[in-house]
Amino acid sequence: MSMSGTFNSMHESLSLSLSLSLSLYVSCSYPSSLQTIHMAIVCAGYNASRDVVTLVKSVLFHRRNPLHFHFITDSIAQQILASLFRTWMVPAVRVDFYDADELKSEVSWIPNKHYSGIYGLMKLVLTKTLPSDLQKVIVLDTDITFATDIAELWAVFHKFKGQQVLGLVENQSDWYLGNLWKNHRPWPALGRGFNTGVILLLLDRLRKLRWEQMWRLTAERELMSMLSTSLADQDIFNAVIKQNPFLVHQLPCFWNVQLSDHTRSEKCYKDVSDLKVIHWNSPKKLRVKNKHVEFFRNLYLTFLEYDGNLLRRELFGCPSETDHNSENVGTGQHTLLELDEDDPCYEFRRERFTVHRTHLYFLHYEYEPSADQSDVTLVAQLSMDRLQMLEAICKHWEGPISLALYLSDAEAQQFLRYAQGSEVLMSRSNVGYHIVYKEGQFYPVNLLRNVAMRQVNTPYMFLSDIDFLPMYGLYEYLRKSVVQLDMANTKKALVVPAFETLRYRLSYPKSKAELLSQLDMGTLFTFRYHVWTKGHAPTNFAKWRTATTPYRVQWEADFEPYVMVRRDCPEYDRRFVGFGWNKVAHIMELDAQEYEFVVLPNAYMIHMPHAPSFDITKFRSNEQYRVCLKTLKEEFQQNMSRRYGFAALKYMTAENNS
Repeated sequence: MSMSGTFNSMHESLSLSLSLSLSLYVSCSYPSSLQTIHMAIVCAGYNASRDVVTLVKSVLFHRRNPLHFHFITDSIAQQILASLFRTWMVPAVRVDFYDADELKSEVSWIPNKHYSGIYGLMKLVLTKTLPSDLQKVIVLDTDITFATDIAELWAVFHKFKGQQVLGLVENQSDWYLGNLWKNHRPWPALGRGFNTGVILLLLDRLRKLRWEQMWRLTAERELMSMLSTSLADQDIFNAVIKQNPFLVHQLPCFWNVQLSDHTRSEKCYKDVSDLKVIHWNSPKKLRVKNKHVEFFRNLYLTFLEYDGNLLRRELFGCPSETDHNSENVGTGQHTLLELDEDDPCYEFRRERFTVHRTHLYFLHYEYEPSADQSDVTLVAQLSMDRLQMLEAICKHWEGPISLALYLSDAEAQQFLRYAQGSEVLMSRSNVGYHIVYKEGQFYPVNLLRNVAMRQVNTPYMFLSDIDFLPMYGLYEYLRKSVVQLDMANTKKALVVPAFETLRYRLSYPKSKAELLSQLDMGTLFTFRYHVWTKGHAPTNFAKWRTATTPYRVQWEADFEPYVMVRRDCPEYDRRFVGFGWNKVAHIMELDAQEYEFVVLPNAYMIHMPHAPSFDITKFRSNEQYRVCLKTLKEEFQQNMSRRYGFAALKYMTAENNS
C-alpha cells in the first residue's frame, strides 16, 4: 500500500474510533483521573475564538478528567467563548476569563514583530494573572490539536526534578541556529531553542524564583541589541533559559510536533501513531509542507467538523467542580425533567427547553454606532439551504445585519468556506453571523430569531425573513421613518408591506410605481394571497396602493406582518418551532403591549421562490403535527390572558382557524 493509502486508512480508522468511543461512557480508571487539569490559553478576536474550538474539541474528546480552562481574552473573545461554553453544557468543565486589556501595560513596552501582536507576549505574565493558589498549568496555543488524553501530559509534571519549572519541547526549525538566510540574527537560545506552543508551568515555584523580575531584566537587556522580538514570548523564554538552563524539563518532541516553515518535525517520530500533539505554528496553517501533512490535516478536520454535542458525556466516577458556566442548572432544565414523555406533543414541548450550543460572531464583525440614534439592524435566520440568499440581501441592505444560522459543525465549516470565498460577504464587516448548532428534530425558528435579536446593537431592528429581498433604499427609508414617526418616544411597529413572485428571475422593481405595474401585470402578488390571505390582509394593500403618508391599522387574528420595532420589544415565544404560528404569536404580543401598527406607504419587500421547507412538508402531511400546533396555540392564548388580563380576551375569542 502507498504512504497516502496508509494514511487514508488510518484516518478512516481514526474517524471510526472517534465515533465509537463517544457512544460509550468513559470511566475513570486511574488515580490521576480525580484531578482537575488546568489549561491556560490566550485568545483574542473573532478568528482566534473560532480556531480555539477545534483545540477544545480535541481535548474534550480524549479526556477522562475534570477540566478547568483559563482563558486570557479580549472582550470579543470573552463574549463569544462565555456564550459558547454556557450553551455547550459539557459536564466537569469549568471556564474562567481574565481581561487581556488589563495586562497590556505589562508587555506593551516590548517591541514585537510577530503576527500575534501584543497577545503573543501575554504568556509571560501568567504567574501574576492566574489565581495565586493555582500551582501548575498547561499553557497552549490556539493552533494545537490533541491526539491523546491531556492527562498524559499533566502526568509529566511528576518528572520535574531540582529547580525545573518549565516543561518545553525543543524547537523543530533551525530558527535559533541563525542560518536560515543571510544576516539572520535570532534571539539567544540554548541550542535549537524551545517552542512555547505547549508549556508546562509550575506556577508556585516560578513565583518563588521571582519569574516576573527574571524575564523583565532579560528582555530589557536583550532589547538593547535586538530592538524587537520576532517570535513574541518564545524569544524571551529562550533568552531566560539560555542564562538559566536548569529551569527546563525537556519534553519528548511528540508533545509538540511543529508544522512550521523549515520544520524538522519529521525527525521527531518514526510513526504517526506516536504523535500526541500537533501544532499548526505556521502562518500557512493547513498548507504547510510535510510528507505526512495529509494525515495531520485529516486529524485536524475530524475535530473541526466533529459534532460538539457528542462531547457532553458525563465522566463516571469523577467528582467534578461545580459547573459555573452551563445553563444546565437553570429552571428550563428542571421543567424539561417534569415533562410527560407520554404526552403526544412531548417532542414539541421539549424543544422549548433545549439549550442549543451557540457560537456568536462566527466571522469578523465591526459596527460603529451612528450619532443620530436612528440606526436599524435587519434580523433574520436561516439554515444551509438558504445560504444563497445572503449575497442578494447584502446588495439590497447596506445597514447592519444580525443573522442566526442553524447548522451542524460540518455545515458551519462549509458556510465559512462559502463566506470567505464571497467578495460580497467579505466586503461587509457589519454582518453578525451567529451559529446555533443543530439538535433535536425541529427547526427552532423562534429561538434563532431571539439569538439574532439579542445581538442587535442598534436602537431599532427590522424583523425580516431570509427569503425576502428588501427594496433598494429600505435601510435609509426606515431610518428617516424613525425620526418622522417619533419611534424613540412611542410604541410603534412599522409595517413593511410584503409581496411575492413565483419567478426565479425577477427584474426587481426600483420604485413603488414599478412594483404596482408588476402587480397589475401578475408578475408580483401580495404575499401569500393565494394560500393565507389573513396573514397580511390587515396591511390593507388597496389603501397602500394610493397612500402617500403612513397609516395606522388594527390587529386582526392571524396578522403576521414584517415590522421594524425598537430593540426592547418582546422576544419570540420559543414553544413555536418548525412551521406555524411563530410570527403570529409575536405580533399578538406586540398588540397586547399596545404597540401601534403603522404601515409605511413607500416601503416594500419581496419574497423570492424556493423549495418548501422540511417543516412545512411535515405540517401538511402529519396530522399529529397540526394537532400539537393547535394545542400549543391554545396554551399560548391562555398564557396571554393570564399575563395581560381583560385586554387579552379578544385573542381567545378571535376567529382563528390557523
